Amino acid sequence: MPPIKIFDTTLRDGEQSPGVNLNKQEKLEIAKQLERWGVDRMEAGFPASSKGDFEAVKEIAKTIKSTSVTGLARTVKSDIDTAWEALKYAEEPRLHLFLATSPIHMTYKLKQTPEQVMDNAVSMVSYAREKFPQVEWSAEDASRSDLTFLTQIIEKVIDAGATVINLPDTVGYTTPAEYGEMFRYIRENVSNIDQVELSCHCHNDLGLAVANSIAAVENGVTQVEGTINGIGERAGNASLEEVAVALRVRSDYYEYSTGLKLDETKRTSDLIAKLTGMYVQANKAIVGRNAFQHEAGIHQDGVLKNKETYEIMTPEMVGVKVNTLFLGKHSGRHAFKDRVTELGIELSEEKLKEAFEMFKQLTDRKKEVTDDDLYTILMEIQTDTAAVNKYNLEMFQVQYGTANIPTATVSLTTPDGKTVQTAQTGQGSVEALYKTLDALIEEDLQLTDYQLNSVGRGKDALAESHVQLIVGGETMNGRGTAQDVLQASVNAFLNAVNRYMIQQYTSKEEQAVNK
Repeated sequence: MPPIKIFDTTLRDGEQSPGVNLNKQEKLEIAKQLERWGVDRMEAGFPASSKGDFEAVKEIAKTIKSTSVTGLARTVKSDIDTAWEALKYAEEPRLHLFLATSPIHMTYKLKQTPEQVMDNAVSMVSYAREKFPQVEWSAEDASRSDLTFLTQIIEKVIDAGATVINLPDTVGYTTPAEYGEMFRYIRENVSNIDQVELSCHCHNDLGLAVANSIAAVENGVTQVEGTINGIGERAGNASLEEVAVALRVRSDYYEYSTGLKLDETKRTSDLIAKLTGMYVQANKAIVGRNAFQHEAGIHQDGVLKNKETYEIMTPEMVGVKVNTLFLGKHSGRHAFKDRVTELGIELSEEKLKEAFEMFKQLTDRKKEVTDDDLYTILMEIQTDTAAVNKYNLEMFQVQYGTANIPTATVSLTTPDGKTVQTAQTGQGSVEALYKTLDALIEEDLQLTDYQLNSVGRGKDALAESHVQLIVGGETMNGRGTAQDVLQASVNAFLNAVNRYMIQQYTSKEEQAVNK
């Protein structure tokens, strides 16, 4: 059987998750890790959707060498042209065109007849092939489409030059038996189907995305699309790590394989979780915190006698390691740099120096510094924002007691260089701090989400805070870390506001260049 190609759409479909907002540098870091993980194709974004997405796709196309970089486009010439401008630098530029084929989508969304949809698909695939050597065509909502019409349009777009045919379960409606049968029918009734690769793309609205994807593989699909940690719109997409590990562990049943480096799975999952703020639930298959832990006494007894009694895979298979002390307060810069390189993070000398100083500060307060701690530090300093005027924290103080009203005092340096200070009260310490920050910051703010997590374990573990703010009408995510939960919360709040400042600065720079 042919190997299964892995098409990762974390940077496109995954970023469409409500509340996820990645900047160019963060997308590039994810792309590099996806390349290390070994995905065959990565969908870097939707270039025509925004200037920011265009620039991110362009940068990824220039950087990634061993993975085919793909961009999404509607069946519109301007979308295709924009995608080409972003992707033409790639080693193997690839376009992903989509057009709905279900009766409900054609009637109510597209307001087109089946004939019009077919003509549009054929003409745009043909146009795209004038530029792109590889063109994937997706029949959006294929699982609710008429099979006879689906057969006809697929045959025509293949004749027009499509190299991959993707039949997505766009709304997560179908079952494994139905989805597998659809692919079997297409393979048997499309005369030129042997000229293309078949791909599946499943959403998880009924919790069946992984099962549906594997059913598709059993029926001739050679490319599986999905995201890391299963993130995506609504209930998300098929979780690629679950598909890949299922095929490996049950290789006795499934005669398929992927080219993924499975021991990079946990690191890939952790990076996505940190940068998106979408934490993995503890009982998540493969990468959840409890995936390799045993609570029941009878389970623990069995594992101690023979791990295979309750473990069907090893933690090492997916890169899960026990956190151990790897660097301490006496570690030098050379050892620190070597560990950063092992983690796959690329830093300029200036950023490396900044990271080392943060590491040294941490070792003064924390005895055991783990890979998780270091990774958190590195993610904090990735974006180069030296040229941007932003808000800087001078100091904060919180007065709290069971018999007192929580009161926070904050001093900030504003983007124009002024130092401002005020105090506010709240129902709790975090509310008081956030009300005070809101009073000092000129932009209109609305807090929509706040999360607090521990990095690792123990009383000296780092606190990691994620917030979502609407700043000047734009939804911005912020994250911050510190050993103190209040400091982490303040850092996250200011990070979200400053991301807005950076976005505004970048937008002005681009407008100046365009003029």
